[in-house]
Amino acid sequence: MPEKGAILTPVQSQLLILRPSPLLRWRLGALTTLVFFLMLVVWSIDGCSIQSFVEPWRLNAYSLRVSTSPSPSPSPTLKPHSDKTHQQNLTLNTKTTTTVPLIPNVKKTNLTSNSTRVQLRWITAAPEKNFTANLMRNWLAPGGEPCREAKTVEISVPGVDGVESLVLTAGEIHEFRFQALDESKNAVCIGGDYFETDLSGENWKSRPPVKDFGSGTYSMSLQVHPEFAGEFNLTVILLFRHYQGLKFSTARLGFDKKLRNVSIRFVKKSDIALPELRSCKRSDFTRDAWSGRWIRLGKNDNCQISNDGRYRCLPASFPCRKPWCDGAVGAIESNGWVYSSHCSYKLFSEETAWGCLKNKWLFFWGDSNHVDSIRNLLNFVLGHPEIPAVPRRFDMKFSNPKNSSETVRITSIFNGHWNETQNYQGLDSLKDQDFRELLKKYFSEDNVPDAMFVNSGLHDGIHWHSIRAFEKGAETAAAFWREVFNGVKSRGLKPPEVIFRNTIATGGYARLLAFNPSKMEAFNGVFLEKMRDVGLVTSVVDNFDMTYPWHYDNRCNDGVHYGRTPAKMRWRDGEIGHQYFVDLMLVHVLLNALCVS
Repeated sequence: MPEKGAILTPVQSQLLILRPSPLLRWRLGALTTLVFFLMLVVWSIDGCSIQSFVEPWRLNAYSLRVSTSPSPSPSPTLKPHSDKTHQQNLTLNTKTTTTVPLIPNVKKTNLTSNSTRVQLRWITAAPEKNFTANLMRNWLAPGGEPCREAKTVEISVPGVDGVESLVLTAGEIHEFRFQALDESKNAVCIGGDYFETDLSGENWKSRPPVKDFGSGTYSMSLQVHPEFAGEFNLTVILLFRHYQGLKFSTARLGFDKKLRNVSIRFVKKSDIALPELRSCKRSDFTRDAWSGRWIRLGKNDNCQISNDGRYRCLPASFPCRKPWCDGAVGAIESNGWVYSSHCSYKLFSEETAWGCLKNKWLFFWGDSNHVDSIRNLLNFVLGHPEIPAVPRRFDMKFSNPKNSSETVRITSIFNGHWNETQNYQGLDSLKDQDFRELLKKYFSEDNVPDAMFVNSGLHDGIHWHSIRAFEKGAETAAAFWREVFNGVKSRGLKPPEVIFRNTIATGGYARLLAFNPSKMEAFNGVFLEKMRDVGLVTSVVDNFDMTYPWHYDNRCNDGVHYGRTPAKMRWRDGEIGHQYFVDLMLVHVLLNALCVS
């Protein structure tokens, strides 16, 4: 008996039996021709070519495709809103280009019918449970092996490196994994590097979220809405290595090297759709972290700064275009830029803002960026342009200029220091007994604030010597406010809702200082978690995500503020005037968190 797997040589008689006859060959040829003809008929009926059949499987190696919905809805048609005086710049790239074929995704989608669209999902920032504990564990991770002691100087990005022209499908989420490398091009096997990422086009700016796997491997995710398909630029900067941005003195530790500057073409495909953004509801403000984008709905190329330092590039009534926002985008004086995240925001008119705020009491406890936001609220939204500034600490009522019976009480207590004229105490300002009593006083009246806006502030970045020390300070602050709110409840009153406003991403020169983006993003997460632990947070506004796309220079900030008073004078970057619309957009987002149902 022959062994398994052995190939037997056919005997002569078997070869004679297997030799096909001419009749058999003719039948086989006829059958092959018939099958080929039927395949052509089916393809012609289905409306697709061989190329369109093959193309959907040619996906980027790191492209993340989600499963389709049973009956996807088509994406909305967004028509440019024309204006006789101010021309919108919304030129879209509609040329079809073949995507670079790499490794196909595991999840495949049937695109054989042109009448069916693939319904994708929006990119989101994944919430992280036990944020503080995970941060501390990773920060204290031991070294030992050479690859864990090595310092990152470069990265390797498969699917990007060596590709002359990178073409991606708009609407899809494209996830690229990359590896940290040391000076010898060897893999670093420990995480903690802080990468700044920026994805910018003519009418789009966003921060591609980065995920740290803790092993020297990272990923970044890119997505562009099909309406804004075209030419983009992806920038990756290594700002700090292995949590060095969390140290007390960081200026000497910054790396700040641009590692990638990649041109990408996002192409629009008719069978790809994203769900239409819906207007924000109260429940949309429960997310701890956002992953939004700034898009441009109009543009005046000839816009000049006015004598009062303002940029009235578009008419104040220049409208939003749904689904990106609701209201007048011209009112935020951004030359067409507007922010949206997992939902789109209402831009309030003076009338609708007063309709929400009348007879309310707003309490602010945070750094001096709150001072700018309050002034911008009064100047640009509530009809009080005559107020040039507000102090760090005040308690005042403001009336509706069109209806004096409607008032709003605003209280602002600076938390950078217990002494309002000094700085760099942050949450530790609560160690002062008089400061604590001052805060408690406002919650001991017959009525208490309707809403409290809070952040930790940039002063904490300078004050605390370590992340461990800040954790203790955040716990102390959360415990203090829990005691205050419990006192309110004990008197049978309803405590105010708490709107946690994340601290900004510092810009330009300040990116390397003690309140750098790496540290402030970590501090935001720690303080938010401590406030949540004691049940105080009602809503979250991620001002860090809002400011991040504009933090690479000082055009929209002075390094530490995004809402300074408009002025026609030389700014930090050497130009005359500065942009203030980022903080003004924040004002409207805060109103959304407070006013929408």
